Amino acid sequence: MKTGSLVFALLLAAAPLGAQEPAPHAATHEACGAHDPGDIITPHITDSHCLEVPGFPKIWEPREVELPRWAPIHIGSHELDMSPTKHVVMLLVAATLACLILIGAARAQARHTDESGHAKGFAGGIESMVLFIRQEVALPNLGHHGEGYAPFILSLFFFILLANLLGLIPYGSTATGNISVTATLAIITFVVVELAGIRAQGIGYLNTIFYWNKDLPMWMRIPMFVLMTPIEIVGKLTKPFALMIRLFANMTAGHIVVLALIGLIFAFKSYLIGTAPLFMAVAIMMLELFVAFLQAFIFALLSSVFIGLIREGAH
Repeated sequence: MKTGSLVFALLLAAAPLGAQEPAPHAATHEACGAHDPGDIITPHITDSHCLEVPGFPKIWEPREVELPRWAPIHIGSHELDMSPTKHVVMLLVAATLACLILIGAARAQARHTDESGHAKGFAGGIESMVLFIRQEVALPNLGHHGEGYAPFILSLFFFILLANLLGLIPYGSTATGNISVTATLAIITFVVVELAGIRAQGIGYLNTIFYWNKDLPMWMRIPMFVLMTPIEIVGKLTKPFALMIRLFANMTAGHIVVLALIGLIFAFKSYLIGTAPLFMAVAIMMLELFVAFLQAFIFALLSSVFIGLIREGAH
Protein backbone atom coordinates (compact mmCIF):
# COMPACT_ATOMS: atom_id res chain seq x y z
CA MET A 1 0.00 0.00 0.00
CA LYS A 2 1.29 3.44 -0.88
CA THR A 3 2.13 5.76 1.99
CA GLY A 4 -0.26 8.45 0.73
CA SER A 5 -3.17 6.00 0.61
CA LEU A 6 -2.48 4.79 4.15
CA VAL A 7 -2.23 8.32 5.54
CA PHE A 8 -5.45 9.26 3.74
CA ALA A 9 -7.23 6.24 5.23
CA LEU A 10 -6.04 7.16 8.74
CA LEU A 11 -7.16 10.77 8.32
CA LEU A 12 -10.52 9.63 6.94
CA ALA A 13 -11.05 7.33 9.92
CA ALA A 14 -10.07 10.05 12.39
CA ALA A 15 -12.08 12.85 10.74
CA PRO A 16 -15.31 12.25 12.74
CA LEU A 17 -13.33 12.64 15.97
CA GLY A 18 -12.56 16.26 15.17
CA ALA A 19 -16.02 16.99 13.83
CA GLN A 20 -17.82 15.66 16.89
CA GLU A 21 -19.12 18.35 19.21
CA PRO A 22 -18.20 17.85 22.85
CA ALA A 23 -20.97 16.17 24.78
CA PRO A 24 -22.22 17.45 28.13
CA HIS A 25 -20.65 15.89 31.19
CA ALA A 26 -23.80 14.02 32.20
CA ALA A 27 -24.32 12.59 28.74
CA THR A 28 -20.67 11.58 28.57
CA HIS A 29 -20.89 9.79 31.88
CA GLU A 30 -24.00 7.93 30.74
CA ALA A 31 -22.43 6.94 27.41
CA CYS A 32 -19.21 5.81 29.05
CA GLY A 33 -21.08 3.71 31.56
CA ALA A 34 -21.04 4.00 35.31
CA HIS A 35 -18.47 1.95 37.21
CA ASP A 36 -17.31 1.58 40.77
CA PRO A 37 -14.89 4.43 41.60
CA GLY A 38 -12.82 1.93 43.56
CA ASP A 39 -12.46 -0.36 40.56
CA ILE A 40 -9.33 0.75 38.68
CA ILE A 41 -8.80 -2.55 36.87
CA THR A 42 -11.94 -3.17 34.79
CA PRO A 43 -12.11 0.28 33.08
CA HIS A 44 -8.45 -0.01 32.07
CA ILE A 45 -8.52 -3.48 30.50
CA THR A 46 -11.96 -3.30 28.83
CA ASP A 47 -13.03 -1.46 25.69
CA SER A 48 -15.46 1.47 25.72
CA HIS A 49 -16.79 4.33 23.62
CA CYS A 50 -14.85 6.86 25.71
CA LEU A 51 -11.24 7.99 25.96
CA GLU A 52 -9.42 9.15 29.05
CA VAL A 53 -7.65 12.46 28.48
CA PRO A 54 -5.77 14.81 30.84
CA GLY A 55 -7.92 17.27 32.71
CA PHE A 56 -7.41 21.01 32.49
CA PRO A 57 -5.85 22.78 34.30
CA LYS A 58 -5.20 19.77 36.60
CA ILE A 59 -3.66 17.39 34.08
CA TRP A 60 -3.25 14.69 36.74
CA GLU A 61 -7.03 14.40 37.04
CA PRO A 62 -8.25 12.46 33.96
CA ARG A 63 -11.62 13.02 32.39
CA GLU A 64 -13.57 10.91 29.90
CA VAL A 65 -14.40 12.13 26.40
CA GLU A 66 -17.11 10.37 24.43
CA LEU A 67 -16.17 9.10 20.99
CA PRO A 68 -18.58 9.68 18.07
CA ARG A 69 -21.41 7.18 17.66
CA TRP A 70 -22.42 6.20 14.14
CA ALA A 71 -25.68 4.72 12.95
CA PRO A 72 -25.38 0.91 12.91
CA ILE A 73 -25.21 -1.02 9.65
CA HIS A 74 -28.00 -3.53 9.13
CA ILE A 75 -27.08 -6.82 7.43
CA GLY A 76 -30.30 -8.76 7.21
CA SER A 77 -31.55 -9.19 10.76
CA HIS A 78 -28.13 -8.44 12.24
CA GLU A 79 -27.01 -5.02 13.43
CA LEU A 80 -23.32 -4.09 13.09
CA ASP A 81 -22.01 -1.18 15.15
CA MET A 82 -19.01 0.42 13.37
CA SER A 83 -18.59 3.27 15.86
CA PRO A 84 -14.99 3.87 16.98
CA THR A 85 -13.99 2.67 20.43
CA LYS A 86 -11.01 3.28 22.68
CA HIS A 87 -9.11 0.29 21.31
CA VAL A 88 -9.88 1.25 17.71
CA VAL A 89 -8.33 4.66 18.36
CA MET A 90 -5.28 3.00 19.91
CA LEU A 91 -4.91 0.76 16.85
CA LEU A 92 -5.03 3.82 14.58
CA VAL A 93 -2.44 5.53 16.77
CA ALA A 94 -0.20 2.44 16.65
CA ALA A 95 -0.51 2.24 12.85
CA THR A 96 0.21 5.96 12.47
CA LEU A 97 3.25 5.76 14.77
CA ALA A 98 4.55 2.71 12.89
CA CYS A 99 4.32 4.61 9.59
CA LEU A 100 5.94 7.76 10.97
CA ILE A 101 8.75 5.93 12.78
CA LEU A 102 9.64 3.46 10.04
CA ILE A 103 9.30 5.83 7.08
CA GLY A 104 11.17 8.55 8.97
CA ALA A 105 13.91 6.11 9.98
CA ALA A 106 14.22 4.84 6.39
CA ARG A 107 14.66 8.36 5.04
CA ALA A 108 17.14 9.26 7.79
CA GLN A 109 19.06 6.02 7.13
CA ALA A 110 19.34 6.87 3.42
CA ARG A 111 20.51 10.40 4.24
CA HIS A 112 23.06 9.22 6.82
CA THR A 113 24.37 6.55 4.46
CA ASP A 114 24.99 9.16 1.77
CA GLU A 115 26.74 11.44 4.25
CA SER A 116 28.81 9.05 6.37
CA GLY A 117 28.29 5.57 4.93
CA HIS A 118 26.21 4.22 7.83
CA ALA A 119 23.07 5.00 9.81
CA LYS A 120 23.38 6.65 13.20
CA GLY A 121 21.25 7.71 16.12
CA PHE A 122 17.59 6.70 16.23
CA ALA A 123 17.61 5.60 12.58
CA GLY A 124 20.52 3.28 13.33
CA GLY A 125 18.61 1.71 16.20
CA ILE A 126 15.53 1.09 14.06
CA GLU A 127 17.74 -0.31 11.29
CA SER A 128 19.27 -2.75 13.79
CA MET A 129 15.82 -3.94 14.90
CA VAL A 130 14.64 -4.36 11.30
CA LEU A 131 17.77 -6.27 10.31
CA PHE A 132 17.54 -8.53 13.37
CA ILE A 133 13.88 -9.45 12.77
CA ARG A 134 14.47 -9.92 9.04
CA GLN A 135 17.80 -11.76 9.09
CA GLU A 136 17.53 -13.74 12.35
CA VAL A 137 13.79 -14.36 12.71
CA ALA A 138 11.99 -14.13 9.37
CA LEU A 139 14.34 -15.45 6.68
CA PRO A 140 15.69 -18.52 8.57
CA ASN A 141 12.13 -19.70 9.26
CA LEU A 142 10.31 -18.68 6.08
CA GLY A 143 12.27 -21.17 4.04
CA HIS A 144 13.57 -21.18 0.48
CA HIS A 145 12.74 -17.94 -1.41
CA GLY A 146 10.71 -16.64 1.53
CA GLU A 147 11.95 -13.05 1.28
CA GLY A 148 8.57 -11.90 -0.02
CA TYR A 149 6.95 -12.64 3.34
CA ALA A 150 9.54 -10.75 5.40
CA PRO A 151 7.70 -7.37 5.11
CA PHE A 152 4.57 -9.01 6.55
CA ILE A 153 6.53 -10.36 9.52
CA LEU A 154 8.15 -6.95 10.11
CA SER A 155 4.76 -5.24 9.91
CA LEU A 156 3.35 -7.64 12.49
CA PHE A 157 6.26 -7.10 14.85
CA PHE A 158 6.28 -3.29 14.86
CA PHE A 159 2.50 -2.90 14.88
CA ILE A 160 2.05 -5.29 17.83
CA LEU A 161 5.03 -3.76 19.64
CA LEU A 162 3.64 -0.22 19.41
CA ALA A 163 0.14 -1.39 20.38
CA ASN A 164 1.64 -3.10 23.44
CA LEU A 165 3.69 -0.05 24.45
CA LEU A 166 0.72 2.32 24.18
CA GLY A 167 -0.84 0.55 27.16
CA LEU A 168 2.15 1.44 29.34
CA ILE A 169 1.89 5.21 29.00
CA PRO A 170 -0.51 7.50 30.91
CA TYR A 171 -4.00 7.72 29.38
CA GLY A 172 -3.10 4.91 26.99
CA SER A 173 -4.80 1.56 26.52
CA THR A 174 -3.54 -1.85 25.42
CA ALA A 175 -5.53 -2.79 22.33
CA THR A 176 -3.76 -6.17 22.24
CA GLY A 177 -5.44 -6.91 25.57
CA ASN A 178 -8.71 -7.13 23.61
CA ILE A 179 -9.30 -10.67 22.38
CA SER A 180 -11.12 -9.32 19.29
CA VAL A 181 -7.92 -7.55 18.25
CA THR A 182 -5.68 -10.55 18.82
CA ALA A 183 -8.23 -12.77 17.05
CA THR A 184 -8.16 -10.49 14.01
CA LEU A 185 -4.36 -10.52 13.94
CA ALA A 186 -4.41 -14.31 14.23
CA ILE A 187 -6.98 -14.65 11.42
CA ILE A 188 -4.93 -12.39 9.13
CA THR A 189 -1.86 -14.51 9.87
CA PHE A 190 -3.85 -17.69 9.25
CA VAL A 191 -4.97 -16.41 5.83
CA VAL A 192 -1.40 -15.46 4.90
CA VAL A 193 -0.13 -18.88 6.02
CA GLU A 194 -2.71 -20.76 3.96
CA LEU A 195 -2.19 -18.56 0.89
CA ALA A 196 1.55 -19.15 1.22
CA GLY A 197 0.87 -22.89 1.23
CA ILE A 198 -1.38 -22.67 -1.83
CA ARG A 199 1.17 -20.55 -3.68
CA ALA A 200 4.08 -22.86 -2.86
CA GLN A 201 2.43 -26.27 -3.21
CA GLY A 202 -0.35 -25.75 -5.73
CA ILE A 203 -2.66 -28.77 -5.80
CA GLY A 204 -0.41 -30.43 -3.23
CA TYR A 205 -1.82 -27.99 -0.66
CA LEU A 206 -4.78 -30.34 -0.28
CA ASN A 207 -2.42 -32.81 1.42
CA THR A 208 -2.20 -30.40 4.35
CA ILE A 209 -5.95 -30.86 4.87
CA PHE A 210 -6.74 -34.37 3.67
CA TYR A 211 -4.34 -37.04 4.89
CA TRP A 212 -3.62 -39.36 1.97
CA ASN A 213 -0.35 -41.26 2.48
CA LYS A 214 0.57 -42.99 -0.79
CA ASP A 215 3.23 -45.06 0.94
CA LEU A 216 0.59 -47.03 2.85
CA PRO A 217 -1.41 -49.92 1.38
CA MET A 218 -5.02 -49.12 0.46
CA TRP A 219 -6.50 -51.14 3.33
CA MET A 220 -4.50 -48.92 5.72
CA ARG A 221 -4.68 -45.69 3.73
CA ILE A 222 -8.47 -45.26 3.95
CA PRO A 223 -8.74 -45.71 7.76
CA MET A 224 -5.82 -43.32 8.25
CA PHE A 225 -7.55 -40.81 5.97
CA VAL A 226 -10.71 -40.98 8.09
CA LEU A 227 -8.76 -40.74 11.33
CA MET A 228 -6.09 -38.16 10.46
CA THR A 229 -8.04 -35.68 8.31
CA PRO A 230 -9.99 -34.19 11.28
CA ILE A 231 -6.73 -34.03 13.23
CA GLU A 232 -5.05 -32.14 10.37
CA ILE A 233 -7.94 -29.65 10.26
CA VAL A 234 -7.86 -29.15 14.03
CA GLY A 235 -4.09 -28.68 13.82
CA LYS A 236 -4.59 -25.86 11.32
CA LEU A 237 -7.06 -24.11 13.61
CA THR A 238 -5.01 -24.47 16.78
CA LYS A 239 -2.17 -22.37 15.35
CA PRO A 240 -4.13 -19.09 15.06
CA PHE A 241 -5.91 -19.95 18.31
CA ALA A 242 -2.55 -20.21 20.08
CA LEU A 243 -1.42 -16.87 18.61
CA MET A 244 -4.66 -15.22 19.73
CA ILE A 245 -4.71 -16.53 23.30
CA ARG A 246 -0.98 -16.08 23.99
CA LEU A 247 -0.91 -12.39 23.09
CA PHE A 248 -4.24 -11.60 24.76
CA ALA A 249 -3.48 -13.45 28.01
CA ASN A 250 0.03 -12.07 28.49
CA MET A 251 -0.92 -8.46 27.85
CA THR A 252 -4.04 -8.63 30.04
CA ALA A 253 -2.47 -10.52 32.96
CA GLY A 254 0.41 -8.08 33.39
CA HIS A 255 -1.88 -5.05 33.56
CA ILE A 256 -4.14 -6.74 36.09
CA VAL A 257 -1.18 -7.48 38.36
CA VAL A 258 0.16 -3.92 38.12
CA LEU A 259 -3.24 -2.35 38.79
CA ALA A 260 -3.91 -4.72 41.69
CA LEU A 261 -0.60 -3.73 43.31
CA ILE A 262 -1.36 -0.04 42.80
CA GLY A 263 -4.76 -0.61 44.40
CA LEU A 264 -3.05 -2.07 47.47
CA ILE A 265 -1.21 1.23 47.98
CA PHE A 266 -4.52 3.05 48.50
CA ALA A 267 -6.06 0.14 50.41
CA PHE A 268 -3.35 0.16 53.10
CA LYS A 269 -3.52 3.99 53.49
CA SER A 270 -0.04 3.94 54.96
CA TYR A 271 3.17 5.40 53.57
CA LEU A 272 5.20 2.72 55.35
CA ILE A 273 3.24 -0.34 54.23
CA GLY A 274 2.41 1.14 50.82
CA THR A 275 6.06 1.24 49.78
CA ALA A 276 6.14 -2.55 49.37
CA PRO A 277 3.39 -2.76 46.70
CA LEU A 278 4.80 0.42 45.15
CA PHE A 279 8.20 -1.16 44.51
CA MET A 280 6.52 -4.37 43.37
CA ALA A 281 4.35 -2.41 40.91
CA VAL A 282 7.44 -0.65 39.53
CA ALA A 283 9.18 -4.01 39.13
CA ILE A 284 6.18 -5.49 37.30
CA MET A 285 6.03 -2.41 35.07
CA MET A 286 9.66 -2.99 34.09
CA LEU A 287 8.76 -6.61 33.38
CA GLU A 288 5.77 -5.45 31.31
CA LEU A 289 8.11 -3.35 29.18
CA PHE A 290 10.11 -6.49 28.45
CA VAL A 291 6.93 -8.51 27.83
CA ALA A 292 5.73 -5.91 25.29
CA PHE A 293 8.84 -6.58 23.18
CA LEU A 294 8.80 -10.32 23.89
CA GLN A 295 5.19 -10.90 22.81
CA ALA A 296 5.67 -8.94 19.58
CA PHE A 297 8.80 -11.01 18.93
CA ILE A 298 7.04 -14.33 19.66
CA PHE A 299 4.06 -13.46 17.45
CA ALA A 300 6.39 -12.58 14.56
CA LEU A 301 8.56 -15.67 15.18
CA LEU A 302 5.64 -18.12 15.26
CA SER A 303 4.05 -16.52 12.19
CA SER A 304 7.26 -16.97 10.21
CA VAL A 305 7.57 -20.56 11.47
CA PHE A 306 3.99 -21.39 10.40
CA ILE A 307 4.58 -19.90 6.94
CA GLY A 308 7.86 -21.81 6.60
CA LEU A 309 6.30 -25.09 7.67
CA ILE A 310 3.47 -24.99 5.16
CA ARG A 311 5.87 -23.97 2.36
CA GLU A 312 8.30 -26.77 3.20
CA GLY A 313 6.24 -29.39 1.35
CA ALA A 314 7.00 -27.69 -1.97
CA HIS A 315 10.80 -27.94 -1.62
